[in-house]
Amino acid sequence: MTRKIALGLALGGLLSMLTACGEDPGTRAVTGGLLGAGAGAGVAAVTGGRPATGALIGGGVGAVGGAVTAR
Repeated sequence: MTRKIALGLALGGLLSMLTACGEDPGTRAVTGGLLGAGAGAGVAAVTGGRPATGALIGGGVGAVGGAVTAR
C-alpha cells in the first residue's frame, strides 16, 4: 500500500510540472484540467475513494490553476 501511495505522489508531482505548458491561458487551462483529472482519479483510486469524484475535483483545480498561471 505504501508503494502505491508513493508511486501516486511521484506521478502527481511529475504531472504537475506540465500544467504550465501552453502559450495562452486557454491552452494552459485545458492541459491543467486534463492532467488534474488524471491525477485526481489516480489518487482517489489508490486511496480507496471514487475515481470519478477525484477526476472532477482534480480537473477543476487543474483547469483553474492552469488558467491563472502567468507565463
